[in-house]
Amino acid sequence: MRILAIDQGTSGTKALVVDDGIVLSESSVAVRPTYLPDGRVEQDPSELLESVRVAGSKALSSVGSVDAVALANQGETVLAWDESTGDPLTTAIVWQDGRAADVCIELADDADWIAARTGLVLDPYFSAPKMTWIRRNLTKAGVVTTTDSWLVHAMTGEFVTDVTTASRSLLLDLDSASWDRELASVFGLADESFPRVVACDEFIGMTSLFGEELPLHGLMVDQQAALLAQDCRTSGQTKCTYGTGAFLLAALGPHAPRSRHGLTTSVAATLRGETTYCLDGQVFTAGSAMRWLTDLGVVGDVQDSLSVLDPDANDELLFVPALAGLGAPWWRTDAKASFVGLTLSTSRADIVLSVLRGIATQIVDVLMVVGKDAEHPVDVLRVDGGLANSAPFMQLQSDLAQIPVEVYPSPNATALGVAAAAEIGLWPERSVDAIVGSWIPQARYEPRWSADRAANYVGRWREAVATSLATVGGTP
Repeated sequence: MRILAIDQGTSGTKALVVDDGIVLSESSVAVRPTYLPDGRVEQDPSELLESVRVAGSKALSSVGSVDAVALANQGETVLAWDESTGDPLTTAIVWQDGRAADVCIELADDADWIAARTGLVLDPYFSAPKMTWIRRNLTKAGVVTTTDSWLVHAMTGEFVTDVTTASRSLLLDLDSASWDRELASVFGLADESFPRVVACDEFIGMTSLFGEELPLHGLMVDQQAALLAQDCRTSGQTKCTYGTGAFLLAALGPHAPRSRHGLTTSVAATLRGETTYCLDGQVFTAGSAMRWLTDLGVVGDVQDSLSVLDPDANDELLFVPALAGLGAPWWRTDAKASFVGLTLSTSRADIVLSVLRGIATQIVDVLMVVGKDAEHPVDVLRVDGGLANSAPFMQLQSDLAQIPVEVYPSPNATALGVAAAAEIGLWPERSVDAIVGSWIPQARYEPRWSADRAANYVGRWREAVATSLATVGGTP
């Protein structure tokens, strides 16, 4: 069964034609967010749609027909648009954008109630605060949704979102997996029209965006799609995807306990009528931190960044990767990035290494919190995404986390995951286990650092985070 799987991400759109897990063709189109002052990040919605069309058409051009199209989206990026014409009414406000912080401050007294209802932390990272900001500051016309609803409407004319994306909005009752009008009222969105919530394996409608008319039959948010591709379906199995940010998800199974330590709980998938959940920890800058280094001219490109990486270099220079604030478990959009330990002898390689170590150490903190919430430590980390292709960085991640790291054997976990969701819906006579399948790691890394060295580095890094947060006020 052939699926055209589209992964519409923050920095690009990938399209794969997948036949029972085998990639027959692929194409990608870059998109670039606009980074503005005061932590604002925007994208041109038309560029996103065109990237989907071009990438999908190129992937199809060499293989002929497919059975269906599946779409994964970047999650919490929102815009307003005219439901009758499909025209965008605003730019897309990207998940990294922090402009809605004041909305969250206003609702601080309701934060615990919101977390209990939604499983999420009250933070501008999620969709609802940005939707409220759009309504207050840009337009009251049209509908305001995540980008997936706009893309799907452009493709099929339908007005939907999938349950995993909806669970990232702060507007979904997590236990019933349905829109909550009381939550909408709290955010000043009571009169909004919300898209119909659909399962991840559901038939949505027909699209002719790529030429011939094809069924759209699979929708997921990107990180949950990667979780499915990596076969993290048993409670406690954990993966991290290194993209623009780094996102660590741990499977919870059919129950949705709320985090007690600063993570979030959301829907992992609804497949064949069964809903499962996951814990989620977010690092806002990973690949974007490396792009920042290239934009500054510190290195020529990302591969150049990795080529100067020396995992055995000294541990003195520390970097707090808060270039777009700090996500889990701090949730401080006001946090600023900082270096600690710069001297006249600091080299370009030292700076690159400290940035990568900062990313990896924030993942370590999220792993530790997952262990506390799950009441047992994570014993292996499955990984995918751009930085997972760097052997030195993966070794560094294993060293700091003090657990094995297993690399998924494809750079396209998100697309493969949403393709599997489509196949699960289209192929009812075949089991989910057979469709998702097991996999052999492309590489496996074991810790080389001593436990004492790792603990010392992580401890000093946490002190640097506390110092950085103290400079902008509030409690670390």
